[in-house]
Amino acid sequence: MLSVGRQCFSKFVLPGSKTLAGNANRIYTSNGLKKMLHSNSLWNKQPLVKHAKGNLLRGTGTVAMRLTAETSTNSNRAVGYWLMTCGGMVFVAVVLGGVTRLTESGLSMVTWKLLGEKMPRTQEEWESEFRKYKEFPEFKIKNKDMTLSEFKWIWHMEFGHRMWGRAIGAAFLVPAAYFWMRGRLRPGMKPRIVAFGSLIAAQGLMGWYMVKSGLEDRFHGESDVPRVSQYRLAAHLSLAFVLYTLFVWSGLDHLVPAGTIPTTSQSVVKAARKFRMLAHSCKGLVFLTAVSGAFVAGLDAGLVYNSFPKMADKWVPDDVMALQPKISNFTENPTTVQFDHRILGTTTLTLISTLWLLSKRRVLPPRAYKAANALAAMAWLQVGLGISTLLTYVPVSLAACHQSGSLVLLSTAIWLTHELKRLPK
Repeated sequence: MLSVGRQCFSKFVLPGSKTLAGNANRIYTSNGLKKMLHSNSLWNKQPLVKHAKGNLLRGTGTVAMRLTAETSTNSNRAVGYWLMTCGGMVFVAVVLGGVTRLTESGLSMVTWKLLGEKMPRTQEEWESEFRKYKEFPEFKIKNKDMTLSEFKWIWHMEFGHRMWGRAIGAAFLVPAAYFWMRGRLRPGMKPRIVAFGSLIAAQGLMGWYMVKSGLEDRFHGESDVPRVSQYRLAAHLSLAFVLYTLFVWSGLDHLVPAGTIPTTSQSVVKAARKFRMLAHSCKGLVFLTAVSGAFVAGLDAGLVYNSFPKMADKWVPDDVMALQPKISNFTENPTTVQFDHRILGTTTLTLISTLWLLSKRRVLPPRAYKAANALAAMAWLQVGLGISTLLTYVPVSLAACHQSGSLVLLSTAIWLTHELKRLPK
């Protein structure tokens, strides 16, 4: 009977309620129940009765605490899945952006509206849209023979990329408002939510700012090809990578909290912390190499020297410093841009391979070993994709895989550094 009574009282107590706990105390101390418990010798011999008073009073609080903990865990997982979903959508956006760039579809839409452009439905609307495109440099200089059906194809590519970006905004804002208003965000998450929203907005504005650079009347040289500014392309890609990194890192915080190493040895801890510094260095190099790849894409630098490891039978090509001033070669000379990307890629691979070898000799959190293995495997695969893309003159499929691979490689680096975030001091 007492057990049933405990369950009844426990199930009807809300977290933080003092009223029902007080009622339980008064019921126990009432003469009837108290007398019955102490007079019945058989009842008093039961193991449960030994702690009846404490259990009766603690039952309400224990269940309340358990319910609160379960609610907190469920909230964390829901927020974590949402953040990882947003990160996955950013991943897809990067892939779509790369395909849009490789198919030269990015300049097909010459207007930009915050809530989205209306898709042409009738023949007249398509012809009107095509006439707008004809007023800009890409058609006048490069696509004079383009037909309406060809224009529709590149227009749909760019339209899909833009609408996916707006879908990311919606998938972020609606759940963010819900979690915020329901109090389901951790104390430190609210500033991050503001940062995420700001980055999404900045990413959309940077995308249009980038497209505008390819619509300007600035292509007057004989060899000029209408294209977006490589600087704005690199900024657009960098923002996407930063946003993706923050989404994945925060999602891992909620879904897979970092572990630690079970030791108090100062030498072991010191070695692990040095390993973590090297892991962060690898992550930074992966990011920098990916940004240099944006300059390669922006200048079509993958088409100037299609041999490996040498460039036209030379380790350092003759025209690597052909432009004046010299510093402009690093961002405007296709030869130098490709050369730099090769050097950065090779350096990143070497450093990650060193990191992997060191991981076998260090005491690390259990999942960190798996993350180090994944990082090393992906680094070698990414370099292989890059070389294959170069040797085959940048086909769209391979180039898209190579660009996607950079984001997968960054993901493994994020995972590894996240696993190392709670090392002992």
